[in-house]
This record gives sequence, C-alpha cells and structure tokens, in this order.
Amino acid sequence: MSEARRIVVIGGGTGVFTALTGLKRTPHHLAAVVTMADDGGSTGQLRETFGMLPPGDVRRALVALAEHERTLADLFTYRFEEGEGLAGHTIGNLLLTALERMTGSFEGAVDAAAQLLRIRGEVLPVTLDNIRLKAVLEDGTEILGEHHIDVPSGERARIARIELVPAPRPNPRVLQAIADADAIVIGPGDLYTSLLPNFAVPGVTDAIAASSATVALVVNVMTKFGETDQYTARDFVDAVERMLGTGILDAVMVNTAPPPPEAEAFYAGVRKATEPVRFTSEMFSDHAATLIAQDLIRSDEQLIRHDPDKLAMAITSLLK
Repeated sequence: MSEARRIVVIGGGTGVFTALTGLKRTPHHLAAVVTMADDGGSTGQLRETFGMLPPGDVRRALVALAEHERTLADLFTYRFEEGEGLAGHTIGNLLLTALERMTGSFEGAVDAAAQLLRIRGEVLPVTLDNIRLKAVLEDGTEILGEHHIDVPSGERARIARIELVPAPRPNPRVLQAIADADAIVIGPGDLYTSLLPNFAVPGVTDAIAASSATVALVVNVMTKFGETDQYTARDFVDAVERMLGTGILDAVMVNTAPPPPEAEAFYAGVRKATEPVRFTSEMFSDHAATLIAQDLIRSDEQLIRHDPDKLAMAITSLLK
C-alpha cells in the first residue's frame, strides 16, 4: 500500500461529492473544504428559520466520506416529498440543525455528524461567519444570493466577479489543513457558486500560495446555464486564476472522452443551454501547469459527469 498523504479538496455541491467518493477508496487522509454561500432550497429555509450556517454542502461532503454505514449515509440524503413544514428538507440538513442546537455551534454539529457517519477524513466549512454571495455581471448588474446566481430567470450578461458580504474570517482549521497538505484539489463543481466563493474568503488564497502542496484544478465536463455558458477549458482556468493568482496551479485536469451518444441526445433535448466543455491542447500552449488530459467521465449514465475512480486515479498520480 502506498504511503498515506494529505489531500485537501476545495469546492462544494455534487462535483466535490464525486471527487471525495473516489478518493475515499485510497489510503490518503482527506479534508473537504466546502463553501458556506448556499442559500437555496432546504438550506435556505433553515438559514432563514434558525439563523444557522448552510448545511447543504457540508452534508454532501459528509455523506461522500462516510465509510461503511450505508444505511446511515442514505438516511442523511433522504428528502421528504410531502408534509407541511417538511417537504423539500433532507434528514441530513435537519440533523445538522439539531446538532448545532445540541453542541452550541455549527462546527460542533459538523464534527458530531462526522462521528456518527464515521467519515474518512474531515469536513471543514471554509468560514464560520454568516455570509451571502454576490455576483457582479459584465454589464454592472449585481445579483445577491447564491440561489439567484445559480438559477437565473433568463438570459443575462456573463459574471465578471463574485464576492462575499460581509467579508468573512477564514476557518483556522482550513488554513491549517492547507498548510499541511501534500495536494490541493480544486473542484469539480459550479464555478461561481461552489468553487470561487472559497477563494473570496480572506486568507485562503494566501494560504494556498504559501503551501508546498501540489495544486490542481479539475475542469468541469459540462458548462452551466447562466454561469459558464460557452466556456472553454481555458476559460475555467482563467476564471480561477483571477482569484487565486497566476503561477499557483501546478496541474490542470481536463476530460478528453466524448460523451455517450445517449447522454448527448438527452442534453440536446432537455438542456439546450448546457454543452460539453470544449478543449484543445493549444489552449494551454502558454500555460506552465502540467496538463492532464484523459478520459475522466462515466460511460454508463445519462448525465455527463466525472467518474469517481478515474478522477481519484488522476489526482493520486500527482502524489507519485
């Protein structure tokens, strides 16, 4: 068995869930740094009702790292479909809400849930402050709230930048995990609502720049309506480097496999504004990062997404 190393995965949402699911099967120590900007759906309702920090992305990371308790992990993801006051909520979100009340802090709730699920590694909120995400579009329009950014009501200008209001303090445990890391993996995940909000927390980008870890970006396999319409692989890298800084990324991972025909047909018929992220090696001819371009997607699903095991193999290759 290879030597256990320390890998930090930064992001949120289903993309980081995929990365953690694959990496969990390796011997390495994992730390998931997740955004605290979510305010939609069940998470948004709980934030509004209880004034707590958003549990949704934390819940996904906890479930991804749960080792053997399959039934308990499934329980955390169970979502009520009916019931006054319950419809739309997941058990995991409600349990984190209860644990916050029992332990006296959101951080205590996350640690208690981690013990319940016996996770491999740790889940770290990037900040413990109550914040909102704001996007500024290229035409000057400002959009407040992660949900409004994530689910646009119609066509709009490209996102120029994002910021957090008010400016939060970083979670000290996040800064320590970054300092101790052998590898730092950014993504995959929604660019402006799951990945970049982590870099808007003061101190996080400085910690990454000061770290001796190998820093890698996993480029998304699909664009997203309202966030990354018509983005190429290089557009993703440029957007990250506008916040992270240039010269910090050591590796960029890009999928080269064509999507299954049935998946292409599904997206063409249902998600016309979503398309595979375009990539050519020439896009990176002037970039110093190592380019890892290979088959990284699942071949057995209607949705086009990263394959957990293929992604884990690509990530762990950085440690050799």
